[in-house]
Amino acid sequence: MGSVTINGYVMAGGASTRFGFDKARAELNGEAMLARMCKSVKAVTGSIGIVAPFERYAEFGERLVEDHWPGQGPLGGIISALIDAHTRNDEPAWCLIVGCDMPFLTREWLTYLKDRTVTTRAAVVAPQSARGLEPLCACWHTSATDKLQFSFEDGIRKVTDAMKRVSMEVVDEKEWKRFDEMGRLFWNMNTPAEYAEARRIVEAQGK
Repeated sequence: MGSVTINGYVMAGGASTRFGFDKARAELNGEAMLARMCKSVKAVTGSIGIVAPFERYAEFGERLVEDHWPGQGPLGGIISALIDAHTRNDEPAWCLIVGCDMPFLTREWLTYLKDRTVTTRAAVVAPQSARGLEPLCACWHTSATDKLQFSFEDGIRKVTDAMKRVSMEVVDEKEWKRFDEMGRLFWNMNTPAEYAEARRIVEAQGK
C-alpha cells in the first residue's frame, strides 16, 4: 500500500434515537459536536467530508458526502466514505473515519493513528479498547471497499463483523494509552446523561 494520502471523514448519519435530538448538533462550550470533530480531523488530515443523508448538514459549510444507505447503520457510511475517497484520488488512499460523538478524541492521538498507516500492509488500522474494536475511530484503505460492500450486500450490518473480512492491524491499549490519561479517549455520547457528563467535563477543562 504505497499511498500515503489521508482523507478525513466524520460520520453523522445516525438517528440519535437514545439521545433525544440530533447529537451532531449538540453543543459543548458553545460549539456543535459535528463542528468540533470536523475541526480536529481537518487539522490532522487537511481535508474533511461529512458523511450523512443528503444535504442534512449543509449549514456547517463543509464538504458533504451522501450516505448511500441512510438509516442502515455506520457500515454503509464507512463504505460511502471509501467510495468517495476512491473517486477523489488517482490512486488508492487512506481514510481517517471518526464518529461525530466522541468529545475526548485528541489531535495527538489522531495524528499517531494517521502516521501508523504509512507502513502497514493491512487494509484497516483500528484501536481496540476494553469495549472491543473501535471502528469509528480508525483508518480504512480504499482497497477494502469491495469486500466491505460485498459484506453489506450479504446482509452484514455490524461493522466489526465486516472488518473480519479484510486485513486488519490492531492498535492495542499499550500503544494508545499514552494519549488517554483520563480513560476517555473512545468515550462517546449516546444518552442525555452522557451528554450532560461530557458538558460538565469539557466546561471544567475550558475547551
